[in-house]
Amino acid sequence: MKVVVVGAGVVGAACAFHAASAGLDVTVTDRGPVGAGTTSRGEGNVLLSDKEPGPELALARLSRTLWDEAGQELGPDTLELEPKGGLVVASGVDNLAALQEFAARQEAAGVRVERVDRVRDLEPHLAPDIPGGVHYPQDAQVQPVLAAAALLRAAVGRGARFHHGEVAGAVTGRDGRVTGVRTAAGDVLPADAVVNAAGTWGGEVGRRLGAPVEVLPRRGFVLVTEPLPPMVRHKVYSADYVANVASSDAGLETSCVVEGTRGGTVLIGASRERVGFDTTMNTAVVARLAAQACRLFPFLRGVHLMRAYRGFRPYCPDHLPVVGPDPRVPGVVHACGHEGAGVGLAPGTGALVTAHLLGRPWRGADPAAHTGLLPDRFLTPGGVPQ
Repeated sequence: MKVVVVGAGVVGAACAFHAASAGLDVTVTDRGPVGAGTTSRGEGNVLLSDKEPGPELALARLSRTLWDEAGQELGPDTLELEPKGGLVVASGVDNLAALQEFAARQEAAGVRVERVDRVRDLEPHLAPDIPGGVHYPQDAQVQPVLAAAALLRAAVGRGARFHHGEVAGAVTGRDGRVTGVRTAAGDVLPADAVVNAAGTWGGEVGRRLGAPVEVLPRRGFVLVTEPLPPMVRHKVYSADYVANVASSDAGLETSCVVEGTRGGTVLIGASRERVGFDTTMNTAVVARLAAQACRLFPFLRGVHLMRAYRGFRPYCPDHLPVVGPDPRVPGVVHACGHEGAGVGLAPGTGALVTAHLLGRPWRGADPAAHTGLLPDRFLTPGGVPQ
C-alpha cells in the first residue's frame, strides 16, 4: 500500500514511523521543514493529567506507552524524553475538592494518581499557601522538534521518503477513491491512502482533499526565562488549566503552567484565544502569564524573561482530535485537530492511523480510541458536515 502523509510535524512523523514500521510504502510531504509548524511552538507535553476519561484519555494512555517504546528504540536522549511527572495544584479548598474528584475519575480509568497534601515536599519553591494537589507520575516531556525529526528519520530508515511540496488537491479514480495527491508545483504523488496530518492547516488540507473537517487555529503564548539552576522539578500547573483546555470560549484565557528544561530555562504558559492566524505579539498576555507564574513560584519575580514565542493550536469544536478514515472520500484518513496535545498524542495517533490503513485494531489499544475520534461524529447521515 502506498501512503502519502501530509504534514511533517510530530503527528505526521509518528504516522510515517508506524506506517513504515508496518511495511507500508510511505511518502511524507510538507511545504516547510520538519517540525516547523505547531510542533516548533509547543512545550513538548506528554500528559495524562489534563484529560477527562474518554477517547482522548484512551489515546493518551496508548501514546504514553508508545513514547516509552520509541525512547527505548531511538534513545531517550534523541527525543529528550523526560519522565518528570506532573503536579497539579489547587488555588483554594473548593478548587482542591474538584481537582480530587477529577483525579478519582481518571484513576478509575487507569491513570496513576497520588494525592498530595504538602506540595512543597515535591516542589520546595512553590508558594506556601497552596492547600494541596495531585501528582501524576506518568506525565512526561519531550523536545518536540527533536522528537519529530527522530521519528521521521527512523521512518526514512524503514524506507519512507520526504517530499518538499504543498498539497493542492487529491487525484481520484472514477469510483471517487484517492489515487494520489497533486502538489502546488504540479507533481503527482501516487497513493492508495492520504493521511491528513497538517496540524492547524488540517481543515484546509481536508477541504483540498474533498473531505473538510472543522479545524481552527487557537493562538497561544509561551514565555522562556534565562537559564537557572534546577528550580522546578515537575510540570506544575494550576487546576483551572483543565477547565481552560476544555473551554470553547473564543476570548483570551490564561492558566498557569510552569516547568523546567534540560537547558535550565523555565517555560511558562499557557494562553488560548481564537484570533485566526494573527501572529501579533500581545504584551498584555505576556504580563498576565508572568504574574500568574510568579504567584505560583515567587522566586520567578527576580528572574529575567529571555523571550516569548507564540503559535497556533489546531482546535476542533468538541476538543477531540479527528483520527480515522473519512467516509466521503475513500482513502482519506485524518490525523489532526489535537489542539495543544499533539505532541503527547502523536505516537498513539500514528498507531491508530496505521491500524485503520491495515484494517485491524492496534495491539492493546482501547476500542474507545479507535471509534470515538472518527470524523463521522461531525457528519450527518448523508455525509454532510453538521
